[in-house]
Amino acid sequence: QVQLVESGGGLVQAGGSLRLSCAASRTIFSFSHMGWYRQAPGKVRELVAVITTGGITDYADSVNGRFTISRDIAKNTVALQMTSLKPDDTAVYYCNARLNSNYWWGQGTQVTVSS
Repeated sequence: QVQLVESGGGLVQAGGSLRLSCAASRTIFSFSHMGWYRQAPGKVRELVAVITTGGITDYADSVNGRFTISRDIAKNTVALQMTSLKPDDTAVYYCNARLNSNYWWGQGTQVTVSS
């Protein structure tokens, strides 16, 4: 069973920064992709950023240039550095791991950006 544990959410003012971290219970190389999704109230869950086993990254247009996904292979962690935060970034952020048709999710961490 895979466990993903997020940390680092909180309340921040617009323009501020936050760093989210996701710790996996096994080597992150066992997944083809790891990423971050978010879900705001009344909205569908959306992809924010993803990193592949090969280190290729991709971002949603809405966060490109402001967010950076990275990984620490030795610690089996994936991080999301968020800068220039906007109120529209307010959501529950979920860590995700994927291998073929299997998906695993963390419990989510709340990010609230005040205007």
